[in-house]
Amino acid sequence: MNIGIALVGSGSATPHQTLTNAQLGLRVETNDSWIRSRTGIAERHVCDSEETLSALSQRAASSALKMAGWNPETIDLVLLASSTPDDLFGSAPQVQAKIGASNAVAFDLTAACSGFLFALITAAQFLRSGSMRRVLVIGADQLTRWVDWDDRTSCVLFGDGAGAVALEATDQKNDGLIGFKLKSDGNRGNCLTLNQIEDFLPLVDGITHQRGGFSPIKMNGQEVYKFAVREVPSILEELLTANQIDPDSLDWLLLHQANKRILDAVADRFSIPKEKVLSNLSKYGNTSAATIPLMLDEAVRDGRIRPGHLIASSGFGAGLSWGAALLRWQGPI
Repeated sequence: MNIGIALVGSGSATPHQTLTNAQLGLRVETNDSWIRSRTGIAERHVCDSEETLSALSQRAASSALKMAGWNPETIDLVLLASSTPDDLFGSAPQVQAKIGASNAVAFDLTAACSGFLFALITAAQFLRSGSMRRVLVIGADQLTRWVDWDDRTSCVLFGDGAGAVALEATDQKNDGLIGFKLKSDGNRGNCLTLNQIEDFLPLVDGITHQRGGFSPIKMNGQEVYKFAVREVPSILEELLTANQIDPDSLDWLLLHQANKRILDAVADRFSIPKEKVLSNLSKYGNTSAATIPLMLDEAVRDGRIRPGHLIASSGFGAGLSWGAALLRWQGPI
């Protein structure tokens, strides 16, 4: 089947609470200058007792649906990329119910900071097969649940947020997913982990059981940085070459918002001017699976991204996992 993918709507949501670098300095030995110079982050948003991952996802999803002009009952699939669901069994069905997508199947996908891109590619396969016509892809994470707020090397990095994109089947000539590549390397997975607690308790007759729960995020920042600045340019180059696209023809570079130095390194590798590099890292920090759709929605709504624009995007993170996609924004049809 010659079915194309149209990106026709976007939405985003962030918690009301904002935590600045100066405020973090009241908790750990750090300051605004130290954090900005090493990460490019100035502040991040943190969910309070009244906010949940599902609620953020609902807000982002509803905003994307409004832009696309869709009736929720016409959605075939709700796909939530998240590593931090409200329910370990998955939060996508909760979101499906909240937005009134009564005819949609809903499930979660976990690929950490690569999650949104992996979910976008997964959703596209359902559309290309002809089995579905409309899909809502959400990237959302609440990593502040799992941060060690006394570890200054990691607590400065993460924030909470959600972003969503509405995808619709279209004709091949209007295809908005030009190409993609996805990769994983479990041999390097110990660089960034959120592991189970290794706590075993006696049950009965010498039998023990493991108590559920997770330890805080652990990260080897230097290794993750080296991984990103090596693998992201490499996979983008493979993708551009395979599709015979020159970097000069790109309208935007949209990377996972993890560290300003990574964004700058990738842009320099392809001689992409800074004005073509999309970034809101300073305002939100690393929101994991939410960073790409959050930035996409911001740029669509302020008019930077317009119909027909060509975007090179890459996500990378725990797993280790990474991927890249060439996208063309369609906007509401």
